[in-house]
Amino acid sequence: LDVNECTSENPCTQTCVNTYGSFLCRCEPGYELEADGVNCSDMDECSFSEFLCQHECVNGPGSYYCTCPSGYNLLDDSRSCQDINECEIRNFTCTSQQTCFNIPGEYKCLDPVRCEEPYLQINENRCMCPAENPGCRDQPFTILYRVMDMVSGRSVPSDIFQMQATTRYPGAYYIFQIKSGNEGREFYMR
Repeated sequence: LDVNECTSENPCTQTCVNTYGSFLCRCEPGYELEADGVNCSDMDECSFSEFLCQHECVNGPGSYYCTCPSGYNLLDDSRSCQDINECEIRNFTCTSQQTCFNIPGEYKCLDPVRCEEPYLQINENRCMCPAENPGCRDQPFTILYRVMDMVSGRSVPSDIFQMQATTRYPGAYYIFQIKSGNEGREFYMR
């Protein structure tokens, strides 16, 4: 008559399966049977692949979970992170004169554009040098300010933005150049 070791002494730490003349130990999902055939130890799922989580994998007893850095939310797939747009949800500390600008993981408060002499402010991001002002003779007619984010880790070389001359002003000539911020020569024009 077979003795059911699982009911009499149950040597297994998790699940015991009776067999004729013996028994087998099984482990719950997320655990693996140790070499002694009796004990179960936690599997570190995070060590299997670096692609389980977009940001960080945290091993837990019998399972794992993903976390995101500050400024990101974990999506419904429980592995991907999405940037929180603080400007859109109005969770920022900018003054009423500043503009909130969302960047990955955080935001920046941008001061308003200030036009330098002899330029006059036309709107929130455009300065114009009036033709009747003698100081404007060798200056660009307008200066337009645009703010954009550039995500790091993008493949290079790549086009960041495109500017195009127009035939709207007959006799006008255009000069495109990087005025500042390129001391490390990371950017170029073509």
